[in-house]
Amino acid sequence: MSSPKIKVGVLFGGRSAEHEISLVSARNVIAGLDPEKYEVVPIGIDRDGRWLTAREASRLLIDGSTAKSMPVLNAAAGVELELLPGHSTSALQSAGDAATGRARSSLSVDVIFPILHGTYGEDGSVQGLLKLLGIPYVGPDPLGSTVGMDKDVMKRLLRDAGIPNARFRAYLRPKAVTAFALSPDDSGELQRPQANHPVPDEARALVNELGLPLYVKPANMGSSVGISRVKQIEDLAAAVHEALLYDNKILIEENIVGREIECAVLGNESPEASIAGEIIPKDGFYSYEAKYLDEKGAALEIPAKISDAELKKVQEISIRTYQALCLEGMSRVDMFLRPSGEIYINEVNTIPGFTGISMYPKLWEHSGLPLPRLLDRLIELALERDRRQSKLRTSVH
Repeated sequence: MSSPKIKVGVLFGGRSAEHEISLVSARNVIAGLDPEKYEVVPIGIDRDGRWLTAREASRLLIDGSTAKSMPVLNAAAGVELELLPGHSTSALQSAGDAATGRARSSLSVDVIFPILHGTYGEDGSVQGLLKLLGIPYVGPDPLGSTVGMDKDVMKRLLRDAGIPNARFRAYLRPKAVTAFALSPDDSGELQRPQANHPVPDEARALVNELGLPLYVKPANMGSSVGISRVKQIEDLAAAVHEALLYDNKILIEENIVGREIECAVLGNESPEASIAGEIIPKDGFYSYEAKYLDEKGAALEIPAKISDAELKKVQEISIRTYQALCLEGMSRVDMFLRPSGEIYINEVNTIPGFTGISMYPKLWEHSGLPLPRLLDRLIELALERDRRQSKLRTSVH
């Protein structure tokens, strides 16, 4: 007698600026899940944070629409079967409750696979909700998700662990507004600095300390959203304004000259590292456009052309970074390999992309773990952690 299928809730969409990337990743995850092993429950969240019914979630996956007037989707129409080949559609009806805007308490899944890139999904918020509900989920726990998302906290933890990363300054919104002489308009929105904006003393101090170019980033964002490379001091205030559109805390970071190397890590207590890949941006900056809009924006080289000794060093520092940040399940570790051989960690991505060109699944594929087996392993790790957590006492008696 065959084992019952595992019900996997694939959670996607969300309120972040990476909403569209989440949809693409979710489609690839669903396509990669073995229909002989899994029954997929699509769980969508729209841009306003509304949790969607299964039919709405399916429509969101298909064409990005959540219109209330959409036709009923069913197996006879071939829509869900095309989206979820081999998966039963009966389980889809328990995916959410649009009327109340929240997940139903009767949601019946064995494990959740969150594909919510960026804020409100990768920052520990959803992980905390799932932990509270007692539902196993793929990826790091709330702590690891939060510190992995917040570049300021991440960099301070790495610094304390003796893991090299670029020098930086962090600013909360009030301090950034004052330091860079930004001003609000009549509605309270910050005005974008004009070309004749005065160069503040803070900008001069930063350039003296960190040099040029500088990178200005929202502290909590991915996919290069809101990031600017500043080559001239006169452009620094505008870059700060851009970053503040996406977060209330920003980072200003020195430029590290080196090759952009990425390594995928997989596991709980005993993580493993993949082979390394290299990003070669066309203009030296791996921007949002280079990642997703410009087919020629960057070259991806897998495996990276590095020596065996360099690969070993990349893998070792990736695992050290993973453990220093309390990560579990999966993460991609991004770093710079300097001509001297030194490695500087750039950032980690705790819900890496699963698009057709995303580095995390590609790195594991080239390491001998194709997407279906990678997804199997990620689900196994989620269930393994849940079993471990369930053995802990919740009372003193």
